[in-house]
Amino acid sequence: MHSSVKFSRVFSMPNSCTFSIPPIRSFVEKYIESGNVIVDPFARDCEIGTTTNDLNPNTKAQHHMKANEFLEMLVDEGVRADVILYDPPYSPRQISECYKASGLQASMSDTQNARLKKSCVSQITQLLKPDGYVLSFGWNSMGMGKAFNHVEVLLVFHGGAHNDTICVAQKKPSSLFSNQSTNALHEG
Repeated sequence: MHSSVKFSRVFSMPNSCTFSIPPIRSFVEKYIESGNVIVDPFARDCEIGTTTNDLNPNTKAQHHMKANEFLEMLVDEGVRADVILYDPPYSPRQISECYKASGLQASMSDTQNARLKKSCVSQITQLLKPDGYVLSFGWNSMGMGKAFNHVEVLLVFHGGAHNDTICVAQKKPSSLFSNQSTNALHEG
């Protein structure tokens, strides 16, 4: 059903700016080309994306909205992405810190990682062109779910008590239509 997945493991010092970590930056650069439409819903100050968003208005991002609302806006505008960078806060604590840095109070439902992801995956599926790539970063290798084809997994270990950063490259199959059930996308 799916071709083999490339897997590698490397060491690099941690950094809260994920894409400034050299092996992660190289991982991202493999999947982008000049002229690509690159959507980054959690960009902070990263300028890799051509369409960027971050909740915090004190960042370089072009938009300052909740990620799911930003993605929904792009779907409504008919945007079609070649690559989507999905690097959300990895834990409820990190989500809460992002809200606080933005001058907002995070509710309990705001800090639910699974709820955030579920609300984003549906829009990502609609935004991403067939055969486009979604690059996910976090503490698990699920990516967008089994409806997407896993292409590569990069495990970046940071030493000490730091959690590893798991980088997942997935390709949207040309047969995955935007109206596919969200439940199918979350099956592991």
